Amino acid sequence: MKTTDKTAALDLKLSEFLCFAVYSSNLAFGKAYKPMLERLGLTYTQYITLVALWEEDNQTVGSLGEKLFLESNTLTPILKKLEAMGYVLRQRDPEDERQVRISLTKEGRKLREGLSEEGFPQTGLDPDDFVQMQKAIVKLRGNLIRSTKDRG
Repeated sequence: MKTTDKTAALDLKLSEFLCFAVYSSNLAFGKAYKPMLERLGLTYTQYITLVALWEEDNQTVGSLGEKLFLESNTLTPILKKLEAMGYVLRQRDPEDERQVRISLTKEGRKLREGLSEEGFPQTGLDPDDFVQMQKAIVKLRGNLIRSTKDRG
């Protein structure tokens, strides 16, 4: 960043920060998902964990954590709660006892059937803009992850 770029960045208002736009959008998504999640009795993190398992059942904690960008010490309590709710089973992998596999129960699969499109927040984006926005955010996330790995 050039000196003039640094000075310009310091002069930004909060509403002009990209990080704040993403952060506050995340909060808005949370509010928009709240009615559906309350009806299901789930937190957002529990919900996306189930979504990842609906896509691919019987995953290891490690692979699930990678998909969700969560460390195992964060994911494990979520999985324990989902297991207590009757939605998942946690079992040691018979071929590698160090691995814990997560699979959906019948109730966990059935939960997906109870979802309908009207329960999902409306972004107001047309389909092309939606896809473009999602790809741009994924690219941003990847760039940020790479930049932190370069430093560490």
